[in-house]
Amino acid sequence: MMSSYDTLLISRPANHVVQITLNRPDFANAFNTQMALDLVDIFESLSMDPSETRAIILTGSGTRAFCAGGDLKERHGMSNAAWSKQHLIYERMARAVITCPIPVIGAINGAAYGGGCELAAAVDFAYVARGARFAQTEVKIGIIPGAGGTQTLARAIGERRAKELILTGEVFTAEQALNWGLANAIYPIEELLPAALQTAETIAANAPIAVRQAKLAIGRGGGMGVSDGLAMEIEAYNRTIPTEDRREGVAAFNEKRPPVFRGE
Repeated sequence: MMSSYDTLLISRPANHVVQITLNRPDFANAFNTQMALDLVDIFESLSMDPSETRAIILTGSGTRAFCAGGDLKERHGMSNAAWSKQHLIYERMARAVITCPIPVIGAINGAAYGGGCELAAAVDFAYVARGARFAQTEVKIGIIPGAGGTQTLARAIGERRAKELILTGEVFTAEQALNWGLANAIYPIEELLPAALQTAETIAANAPIAVRQAKLAIGRGGGMGVSDGLAMEIEAYNRTIPTEDRREGVAAFNEKRPPVFRGE
C-alpha cells in the first residue's frame, strides 16, 4: 500500500494518516493516464483495508498548482476511441476518491482547474492556500466536466452557482471558494499542510468505525429524502453499537482518560 508511484508521493506524516501528493510539478500536476491509474490504485488499496489509515490528505507538489486538470498535451491528436478509453480511467479515479470510506482532506496548494477543480470538489472537505484559483474550464475546449464535476460542484456550492461557473468556465478565487462552500478555510501556503495535518490527526484519534459510518450516512443520505436519510443514519449508527471502540469510548469517558481506539 505504501508502494512507489510514478506520479504520486505517498507518505505517513502522522500515525494513521496518509498524505498523497500529486507529483508532476513540471506539468502543473496535470493528470495523465498514469496519474489516474496511480490514484485509482492508491485509493482502492486504502479503501480495501481502512483499519490502519484513518485520514487521507490530498495535495499537490510545489506552490504553483494543485492540479491543472487533464494533460492536454497527452490528449492532443487522440482518436475518439482512445479518448473514451482514457476517460474510463478518469471516471474510475473520480469514483475511487468520492467513494473512499476514509475521510479525505484536500490541501489545495495552488491552481485547481478542470479536473483539478473536480478533485477539489470530490474530497470530503478542503483547506486552500491564499492565492489559489479554481475553474471548471472544460466548455472552453469543447467538453464538459466528466470526472464528477457537474455533480460534486453543484452539491458543494449549489446548483445555480455551479451552473454559472461550469457554463462560463470563468476563474474564481480562494475567497470565493470559501464564501460559496467549496473551501472550509484559507491559509498562507506555509500553514496549509500543517493545518490539514492537525485536522487529520484529530479525525484519526476518533473511533475509526464511527468516523467511517458517519461519512457514509452523510454521503448517502444527502441524495435521499429526509425519511430515507434518517433510516440510513440509524442503520449506520447501529453498526457502531457492537464495536469494542464504542465500549472503549464510554469506559474512557467514565474513567476520565483519553480513549484508545483500535477500529474493532
